[in-house]
Amino acid sequence: MRLGLALGYWGRGPNPEHVSLAQEAERLGYDSVWTAEAWGSDAFTALTWIAAQTSTIKLGTAVVQMAARTPTATAMHALTLDHLSGGRMMLGLGLSGPQVVEGWYGRPFPKSPLTATREYVDVIRQALKREGPVALDGRFHSHPYNGADGTGLGKPLKSITHPLRADLPIFLGAEGPKNIAQTTRIADGWLPLYWSPTRTDVYEASLTDLREGFRIAPMARVKVCDDVAEGLLPVKAMLGFYIGGMGHAAKNFHADLMARMGFEEEARRIQELFAQGRKEEAVLAVPDAFADEISLIGPRERIAERLELWRKGPVTDLLALAPDPHTLRVLAELNS
Repeated sequence: MRLGLALGYWGRGPNPEHVSLAQEAERLGYDSVWTAEAWGSDAFTALTWIAAQTSTIKLGTAVVQMAARTPTATAMHALTLDHLSGGRMMLGLGLSGPQVVEGWYGRPFPKSPLTATREYVDVIRQALKREGPVALDGRFHSHPYNGADGTGLGKPLKSITHPLRADLPIFLGAEGPKNIAQTTRIADGWLPLYWSPTRTDVYEASLTDLREGFRIAPMARVKVCDDVAEGLLPVKAMLGFYIGGMGHAAKNFHADLMARMGFEEEARRIQELFAQGRKEEAVLAVPDAFADEISLIGPRERIAERLELWRKGPVTDLLALAPDPHTLRVLAELNS
């Protein structure tokens, strides 16, 4: 099982330790480092900053939001950074949800998310292969544009720049069963939001007939500490925000996933509290059991025991949300 360092997105400003953490992960033999975006900092700029100050560690986005850029713009970002980093780029994409797509990006959330995702990946693949001009008569992504409000003057174009790698790896952040199943067909890897090594049956039907080399790379908070309950608080805060705040009560993919993993009543309670503005109570309502099984928290011996569960399953890459160099070193030692 490969190790990656997940840095996430910025809060109110850049984290001054991110570069040094990435450099330490590279020194320890971590395979990859990953940035993210929500509605503040973007993933590509931060990743480029890290790329300039590392030399071997692979560079991933987990994830960039499809609504933020046209697929050709995303392909331009990816091929540019792949060249500048010497072929280290891995492109992780996510559709996000209606609240973010319509509230932040001011665009309609696609009525057929699977089709929108499939078309987006298709366009990027065409751009990177550069076998001809990008052409797609799509429902959501047409090249050239053929809408009624267009001029009709567009023509298919091929990237001026020759991509360094036509097969640059594409990962998808997917949560619903059909979306995960499609991911195994059209992408090189899957970025699960929550992964419990004791509940792999939740995803079993979507992961049949995996292609050789397909990567499953969940993120998990990792923290070496004596007090498990205290170590779980950041996990619960994250879950409270995602379950309660990252979606509408009637359409929240994160809450739906938590429900499928056996915590439906708790997920709906978190949503209810968050909607009422009772955010601290929403965080406290996150069950310790759920937060614990999707993370690696506690003394070294406890993490070592639980890490074996992750290694026995289908996970190929563990992307560690690890806040300190000591935890990074311990995890590297335990996984060696």
